[in-house]
Amino acid sequence: MPLPTPPSKLGSLLPPDEYKAKARPAKAAKKSAEGDASTAGDYGPASVAQPMTEAANTVAPLRAVAPSSAQPAASTPARGRKTKQTAALLQPMQAPAEPAPAETAAPVVARNDKPAAGKPAATPARDAGAATKSRSHKPAEAELQKLFVLDTNVLMHDPSSLFRFEEHDVYLPMMTLEELDNHKKGMSEVARNARQVSRTLDALVADGGPISTGIPLSRLGSREALGRLYFQTKLADIAPVEGLPEGKADNQILGVVRALQRDRPDRQVVLVSKDINMRIKAHALGLPAEDYFNDQVLEDKDLLYSGVRELPQDFWTKHAKGMESWQDTKTGTTYYRVTGPLVASMLVNEFVYLEPQNGEPTFHAIVRELNGKTALLQTLRDYSHHKNNVWGITARNREQNFALNLLMNPEIDFVTLLGQAGTGKTLVALAAGLAQVLDDKRYNEIIVTRATVPVGEDIGFLPGTEEEKMQPWMGAFDDNLEVLQKTDDAAGEWGRAATQELIRSRLKVKSMNFMRGRTFVDKYLIIDEAQNLTPKQMKTLVTRAGPGTKIVCLGNIAQIDTPYLTEGSSGLTYVVDRFKGWGHSGHVTLARGERSRLADYASDIL
Repeated sequence: MPLPTPPSKLGSLLPPDEYKAKARPAKAAKKSAEGDASTAGDYGPASVAQPMTEAANTVAPLRAVAPSSAQPAASTPARGRKTKQTAALLQPMQAPAEPAPAETAAPVVARNDKPAAGKPAATPARDAGAATKSRSHKPAEAELQKLFVLDTNVLMHDPSSLFRFEEHDVYLPMMTLEELDNHKKGMSEVARNARQVSRTLDALVADGGPISTGIPLSRLGSREALGRLYFQTKLADIAPVEGLPEGKADNQILGVVRALQRDRPDRQVVLVSKDINMRIKAHALGLPAEDYFNDQVLEDKDLLYSGVRELPQDFWTKHAKGMESWQDTKTGTTYYRVTGPLVASMLVNEFVYLEPQNGEPTFHAIVRELNGKTALLQTLRDYSHHKNNVWGITARNREQNFALNLLMNPEIDFVTLLGQAGTGKTLVALAAGLAQVLDDKRYNEIIVTRATVPVGEDIGFLPGTEEEKMQPWMGAFDDNLEVLQKTDDAAGEWGRAATQELIRSRLKVKSMNFMRGRTFVDKYLIIDEAQNLTPKQMKTLVTRAGPGTKIVCLGNIAQIDTPYLTEGSSGLTYVVDRFKGWGHSGHVTLARGERSRLADYASDIL
């Protein structure tokens, strides 16, 4: 039998009966762990020699020691030795993360409710999780809710702009309402928009409760507008901006924005204006300002859909598997049903072409149908050949050929042609219209209109008919009519005069201001300079189309003359983006100038 471990205390201090007492492992270990020094026999030889498994079982009770049992090691020498021995017994069972000092009972004290001196208290797991959660919510709490202050030009540009800010609130200064009142008279589009905004505000204010608390924008049935509408109710607290004239409306609105930024630190106040100079002044004063981007279709005009796609040279290699082809003897066109990876990115009525290689013929086609991964391509009619001329003119380049295929197709109801000056937009559109009105009898007459600059202004109460008043704006059509009337040299002077009279009888020039409420049936409608139209004006014109009417929009987004319109927010850009892929519409961007070598060279260098 192995000898017991010698006691840690002197034998003279132990009573004889306890020195020879039998082992009491559980009781001795428990009392030893609890630090009970009242009975010296608990430290007998047999009790210290118990297996370590029993000592390990005492670790759990040690973790629940009351705070009063943990005393500093230097208070009593005997208790300090006892604590040292207890620490020695528990040393193998401690967590290896942080060893305890030798002179203190660190395993016992570290697990008490009172932290050891110089060490941070242990944080429970749930507290740590709560701290992490609160830290994750700090950025959301720091992000202030936005309050958008609208300039008058935003409301007159888009009457529904009040409902375009989603969950954010909208603020209208008193000067904005004053400017709306000043612009409500007249028949222009700006005046109509101002009146519509006034009616909308009247419907929101009616039975809306106190204005100071804000009016819910969702009251009129808008599901997107979740914010509230606020009006300027305090006029005396608005200080004028130093260094700026006080009487100007823009400067007063800037003063309102600065006062809101001062009085509402809990909100992020942002000025929204279509006026570039006002936004610059706001930034110079340290005030946040933004443009109104809701009606902007594209960030970059280079991303605008061109309607034309160049096929890679390996197109037939990747798309010829399982291809079907047949020819229409009536039209002379060929159909190809192809399947491949490029089909997924194609659009209906998009033109595709393949540059000839090694003497191969040029391939020009249009996407007629899309069915999953299968596309139906149809070859085009070649309008560059003299036998296919349209009112005496032929296509001079690839894009003009594409445009004439759209203009002469009776299944296409809406055509948009973009291009720089001199690309032939007006000429091909007018030639196709004359051919289908006078030769094919497909349409009754040609109606030509354009946006006057500035947009929507009255043409004046001067003597003359509507056509005579619009004549100064129609110089481009007169120039192209002269070109088209000279195409038939064999007709002679009398024949050309009769043709000119016939054209004049079938070609009507209309003002855009009188289009509202009309319905055009079997008409060929040409909208020139369409880049100067807003999306709302474009919608008004396109919805005039009745049965059998084709609408052709011409324009150059690089020549926008309307205030507050950009390439991304123009009505022409708007319809090009919205109508792409529709089976009865088409678009082509003309790239090559055909006016003259002087005009082409000037476009390149100037």
